[in-house]
Amino acid sequence: MSFDYDLFVIGGGSGGVRAARVAAAGGAKVALAEEDRYGGTCVIRGCVPKKLMVFASEYSGMVEDAQAYGWDIQPGAFDWGAFKGKLEAELDRLEGIYRNLLKNSGVESFDARAKLVDAHTVELSDGSRKSAKHILIATGGRPIVPEFPGSDLAITSNDIFHLEKLPESILIVGGGYIACEFAGIMNGLGVKTTQYYRGAQILRGFDDEARGLVSEEMCQSGINLHLGTNVIEMAREGDKIRVKATNGDEALFDQVMYATGRAPNADDLGLEGLGIERGRKGEILVDQYSQTGVPSVYAIGDVTDRVNLTPVAIREGMAFVETVFNGNPTSPDHDLIPTAIFTQPEMGTVGLSEEEAAKQEPIEVYATSFKPMQQAFAGRAQRVLMKLIVSQASRKVLGCHIVAPGAGEMIQLAGIAVKMGATKEDFDRTVAVHPTMSEELVTMKTPVRTA
Repeated sequence: MSFDYDLFVIGGGSGGVRAARVAAAGGAKVALAEEDRYGGTCVIRGCVPKKLMVFASEYSGMVEDAQAYGWDIQPGAFDWGAFKGKLEAELDRLEGIYRNLLKNSGVESFDARAKLVDAHTVELSDGSRKSAKHILIATGGRPIVPEFPGSDLAITSNDIFHLEKLPESILIVGGGYIACEFAGIMNGLGVKTTQYYRGAQILRGFDDEARGLVSEEMCQSGINLHLGTNVIEMAREGDKIRVKATNGDEALFDQVMYATGRAPNADDLGLEGLGIERGRKGEILVDQYSQTGVPSVYAIGDVTDRVNLTPVAIREGMAFVETVFNGNPTSPDHDLIPTAIFTQPEMGTVGLSEEEAAKQEPIEVYATSFKPMQQAFAGRAQRVLMKLIVSQASRKVLGCHIVAPGAGEMIQLAGIAVKMGATKEDFDRTVAVHPTMSEELVTMKTPVRTA
């Protein structure tokens, strides 16, 4: 049976583009369809613009620090319009790079929505049909807002990059990393920031001590954080939004941003007609090789709701190509993935939290918290945390958790050691780099507690 293509990819995000490029480089005839912008969530409305906003928001604190160090610098107002223009130009540039990467790899691109007709056929939104030996779904996910009175007034992380003007006040609803990151961003840009989270502590699923410190420092920086609090209803009142909360508060905000969850983009793809199963959240169910119940159809990235991180989607895409086109069945490795959360302060983590590890086996906990030299000299009170979770039996470092400026950069390197199975004694044998914050990871000699 002949096909138009060896591979048809639905979705032009990081995972789909990488899979398409690698397959094409190996000689496969590949096509890709994207209904929106190339680069997907990460490049267009996620990691990249968010990190640029983090950078922008941190300069207010840097100006204060510079003054403390003797620099005659006068703080000015943040120009949202100037930043927004540069941000949009940068995203346009990156999207152009993604398009050129596909073109230069020999991948044929279609600016259209695609859905499955049968196991080997997709239909584009212009009505044309394309056949392929293999089909890869990489359509990602999207933020969702729960339904309640006035929920249509809320924006999401998709919208916040496109605001015409910076609000004077904002309510951010949610306690995950997206909500906490944007609370730090808005606060740093001078916006009066309130955050509601219905749970007992933000950043659920991360190490309790680490997330507790992040929460404490967020409050110290001026974020009005309300835990155990949710929105009952919202209503437009002039140019503002009146919000009624479960804690009895009623307040007016210029904007309300919801970051309470995401959903896989798996609707209206023709999956049901092919008998492709979906999970409780609507995710596409796949096996260890990213294959659906239909042998010719695979899925990777956030649409499968396994580990929703851009580098993971890229790894899944590469494993797919290795499995299907190189004859080397490869399961993507989802263990010991280093993660950075660009809150303020920043948090980096790899491996098990103290709570998870203690349920698994007897452990030792090595931890230290202190004020870093740079900020302490400037008179800032922000504390950092360095923490190792160690198996009593094997001496392996089961988890590493860092709350500090540059934690993301540090955890990438610590992640190599943890992934290799380094023991506490391997850390101890490593000479400290002085004076740095990260030297504490190799100088902690006595556990603070066992469990």
